[in-house]
Amino acid sequence: MAGARPEQAILTRDTDMVRTAETRRVIENMVDGLNDHRISDIGEFFSDSFRWIGNQGCGTKNGLRAFQANWQKPFQAAFSDKVCVDEGRLFMGEWAAAFGRQEAVHAGEFMGIAPTGKKVEIRYMDFWKVVDGKIVDNYVMVDFPYIMAQLGKDAFDGHGWEKYDDRDLDQE
Repeated sequence: MAGARPEQAILTRDTDMVRTAETRRVIENMVDGLNDHRISDIGEFFSDSFRWIGNQGCGTKNGLRAFQANWQKPFQAAFSDKVCVDEGRLFMGEWAAAFGRQEAVHAGEFMGIAPTGKKVEIRYMDFWKVVDGKIVDNYVMVDFPYIMAQLGKDAFDGHGWEKYDDRDLDQE
């Protein structure tokens, strides 16, 4: 890349590493709360004005009430018996990250797909910022196309790049 480089890691460069243990406690307790399917009292872990910033198809939820009404409730209506399994977690000062899966039953409409009763795996990545013992930002990626594929719908209509996965590179 020629010329000036863009500024990198603006959000995390000044993190206070002393806060790592507190951040870990908040995130671990919050995940337990989500696995207990808590909604009404989830403010124990999230600030009232926190931002939930999702990928395309998930949307952005500004504030705790919007998160509860416009993510938690519809998600739990679509997917019952949900259990969150963080496969990996990282903690750094006020920041935490996790990736993993949720295991659930498709019990309600999802992306226009009627309930199938199928058990599905919901892959995700989360990045959280914790300030004064509460989550203030949550950057989220939920693999909606993978969920849809498990329910028999190809979000990419046959144009996904999986077609490149099994190519014999020695033949090119």
